[in-house]
Amino acid sequence: MATEQQTKTGDGEDQQPLGLTVASAAVAAAVIVPLLWLVKSALDVGFSEAVALVTRPTTVEVFLNSTVLVVLVTAACVALGVPLAYLTVRTDLPFKRFWTIIIALPLVIPSYIGAFAFVSAFGPRGVFQRLLEPLGVESLPEIYGLPGAVLVLTLYTYPYVFITTRAALKSMDTTLIDAARTLNHTRWEAFKRVTIPQIRPAVAAGALLAALYALSDFGTPAIMKFDAFTRVIYVEFGSFGRDTATLLSLQLVAVTLLILTLESQIRGDERTTTGGRSGSVMRLGRWKYPAIGFAALVAAVALVVPLGILLTWFAEGVAETSQSLAFQPEYAFNSVLVAAATAGAATVAGLPVAYLAARHPSRVSSVFERSTYVGYAVPGVVLGLALVFFGSSYATPIYQTLYLLVFAYVIRFLPQAVGSLRASFLRVDPALPEAARTLGETPSGAFRHVTLPLVAPGLFGGAALVFLTTMKELPATLLLRPAGFKTLVTHIWTAYAAGYFGQAAVPALILLFVSGLSMLVIITQEGYDVK
Repeated sequence: MATEQQTKTGDGEDQQPLGLTVASAAVAAAVIVPLLWLVKSALDVGFSEAVALVTRPTTVEVFLNSTVLVVLVTAACVALGVPLAYLTVRTDLPFKRFWTIIIALPLVIPSYIGAFAFVSAFGPRGVFQRLLEPLGVESLPEIYGLPGAVLVLTLYTYPYVFITTRAALKSMDTTLIDAARTLNHTRWEAFKRVTIPQIRPAVAAGALLAALYALSDFGTPAIMKFDAFTRVIYVEFGSFGRDTATLLSLQLVAVTLLILTLESQIRGDERTTTGGRSGSVMRLGRWKYPAIGFAALVAAVALVVPLGILLTWFAEGVAETSQSLAFQPEYAFNSVLVAAATAGAATVAGLPVAYLAARHPSRVSSVFERSTYVGYAVPGVVLGLALVFFGSSYATPIYQTLYLLVFAYVIRFLPQAVGSLRASFLRVDPALPEAARTLGETPSGAFRHVTLPLVAPGLFGGAALVFLTTMKELPATLLLRPAGFKTLVTHIWTAYAAGYFGQAAVPALILLFVSGLSMLVIITQEGYDVK
């Protein structure tokens, strides 16, 4: 941006600014190097010991547990998300705008808060059990373990499938379905032969997000006492089982890569549509009220239960006496401080990568851009563990400081800034900064005075998303925060672990408000249509 010196790419087809190339390479290296340290730590274990650790029964059980969890959550998300998307797009469901918003809202609730709420509601001596006790109900079905983990993760990840499928349904040419119906196809046959092939890439994309979330989530398995990868890695690290934690982390990364590969195979060829021409809408008839009941039930379980429990905690929290766990405004300030620092750093780091990818597309710029997504694909507990190893060995001056914590956040959420910035740069007509150059502006001056103001909405939108997601990050915060540094998420975790649920109510409600803002940012920046 600030230099006119150019360098040839590897294939000789394009010229790229040297300064931008060097800056983008530095950003990509900063993202990847800490994760390579995790590989080095695993290699230091020794082959025979590594094989013994990986093949022991408990490790195999963790692998199978995580696999079953991901499969069940992904299948359940598809089973909920696709029908709900179809109801809100292709049928005469009443109040479709209302149901679209309500059905998507569970996405704003962090899964660990949902898990807290469900354990409090349905666990032993929980709220519902106490309410039913006068009726002779002495116990409810066990919420802990695999059933509880699947239930909670499904309720707070199915909106990924709902949103992507709904977008595909709105963009497809529905007159094709009408044509199939005129050829004597039943509605189900038309759905199988016409609709499914066109929405399959979108369903696969949403299922991928749900699967990766289920695999990488730490809070829900920990709260539900289910031995998935993330929970066991955290426990092993806390009990000084670094070798086991390292090898499990590499297994988790391998499973993540496997899921990405399977998704690309399932997605198939992405099809272009002809502009989403509207055809006939399916009339629900006598199924209208069951359809409303289905949508209402899903939304009620996902939204009413956690909000009701949090408000109950808030009301009871005053009666609880634990001065050491009392909420302090400082915790909110700390969360805002590190989130704002991360948003600024991620935006600055993302500028050269996004600009190079948008204005000088090549194999080199593509490699740099894709490298920034590595941290986003790697679970937070693995990233935190990698930076613990890296910081304690090679970056001791910043180990257990806010600098390393912010660095971890930047690696984790940099793609949100890069993606938003790249899209904004692509919308700027290259002729505009060129015109400024002909009027005597330097390259950096043209960027500051012409390009930057035009991409400002995308810049601030990406920064806002980084800020909001940083506020909710749990595992990396627990592993890397400085001693004595408390945030909203660490206070929630500590209060729940100590059994003082009421003390977690205020920070949890603040996080829900912040998460709601993230949904607003997505809607305003991406123009999400809820009609």
